[in-house]
Amino acid sequence: MYKVLICDDDKDIVEAIAIYLETAGYSVVKAYDGFEALDIMKTQVGQGDDVSKIHLVIIDIMMPNMDGIMATRKIREFSQVPIIFLTAKSEDADKILGLDIGADDYVTKPFNPLELVARVKSQIRRYTQLGAINEVDSNDDKVIVNGGLVINDSAKSVSIDGDEVKLTPIEYSILLFLTENSGRVYNTSQIYEAVWDEDAIASDNIIAVHIRHIREKIEINPKEPRYLKVVWGQGYKVEKL
Repeated sequence: MYKVLICDDDKDIVEAIAIYLETAGYSVVKAYDGFEALDIMKTQVGQGDDVSKIHLVIIDIMMPNMDGIMATRKIREFSQVPIIFLTAKSEDADKILGLDIGADDYVTKPFNPLELVARVKSQIRRYTQLGAINEVDSNDDKVIVNGGLVINDSAKSVSIDGDEVKLTPIEYSILLFLTENSGRVYNTSQIYEAVWDEDAIASDNIIAVHIRHIREKIEINPKEPRYLKVVWGQGYKVEKL
């Protein structure tokens, strides 16, 4: 059973989300500020079994003591677990900052609980398939080579000119999708729908931030990318080399 950490200083919101997630078959852990969430996540370090570890974090941005931004920043120092922000409509700048420091997605309050559950399902599926690498059959390697960019989809690994690159599951999925279709331009909605496997809703900021992170990791000069390029007014592509 997958375990979700819910963190919000509004206990009613925590309880409401917990009801929907538990109904959907998830186990829930509750926290009410960033310090509590961080302490819970730190106990997961070194935990190898699925029973004990947290598979996803839902965290509010605006909280007393330690807010969601700071908690996410600290969690990212030791964990790549998917993080979904809960935000208010007025917190657009915080949404971008949250994605910048490592959040995977955000949901704006007031939100549809069924949409939140769908996003949780999507993020956990990607995390367990791509982020938590288990045994790999060396005879079943799927390797994509494009210039110095090498993606081994069996090992879920990426290297540039022989040097391994560490990507989050979302970043890996975006890069894999664009590399498998190198030379073709995709707009943000097409990328979102292909990677998240759901209809695109306000996807521009989410995709743009993840693209920037990928560039910073795979490009020698992100401002003059060799691989991951923007086609102004149209979208993004991986150059076919």
